[in-house]
Amino acid sequence: MEINAIGAARKYAAARPATTPQPGAESGAAATLARDFAATLQNGEGAAKAAMTGDADPHALVHALAQTELAIETAITVRDRVVEAYQEILRMPV
Repeated sequence: MEINAIGAARKYAAARPATTPQPGAESGAAATLARDFAATLQNGEGAAKAAMTGDADPHALVHALAQTELAIETAITVRDRVVEAYQEILRMPV
């Protein structure tokens, strides 16, 4: 059992570089939006951590969380529209 776990860990480690994005490979509006979304989430997490330790202004925390909530709602709306478009394509007669 131990040998299988070690083998699986090695195979995972070998396959992982194939799934990681290459720097400079991303371009376009979608990549920019993804980076902005990730930055917004990190900003919200940072503000929440600072508020838990008492280092942040409560107004800054509320502002960061509102921005994060808006970003997540926007991402969910975009996802739903993409799924709807895909389903519409599947319903097209060939």
